[in-house]
Amino acid sequence: MEKTIRGRAFVYGANIDTDQIYPGRYLDLTDPEDVGKHAMEGADPNFVKEFQPGDIIVASTNFGCGSSREHAVVTLKAVGVGCILADSFGRIFYRNAINLGIPVLVCPNISAMVKKGDVLTVNIATGEVVNETTGATAKAQPLSDYIMNILASGGIKPLIRSKYGQG
Repeated sequence: MEKTIRGRAFVYGANIDTDQIYPGRYLDLTDPEDVGKHAMEGADPNFVKEFQPGDIIVASTNFGCGSSREHAVVTLKAVGVGCILADSFGRIFYRNAINLGIPVLVCPNISAMVKKGDVLTVNIATGEVVNETTGATAKAQPLSDYIMNILASGGIKPLIRSKYGQG
């Protein structure tokens, strides 16, 4: 996993819950390509049309609150989210994202300094965030070495498989 991520920002408000990220009516879908077609559908119907792999989600408080199911993270992984920055996260979503290999960083007040379409550079190891569009900078809480190791492995399951084998 690259430690520096550069992409366009897709900005959302507070309390974007898992049903907005991936509506429950699609829970019967299992193929990642099919799942990805519905990413952020409840919050932003144009998301999948505009989003490019590597782009960055920026949100206010409590991003990913709600249900504990992994589908919300799976759909974001399917579309190739580079990372997610938020003022705060729903805790279960936060751990699900890390476990599935998506960098998520808590960055207080990030939602106030970024607008949709701004180009961001994020160093997930140091927490440095640069808004290349405006020149503004921010400092996210850096990820621990343990979490960086999970992300570098592609998620918790690949990490465990690499340490202990397939069985």
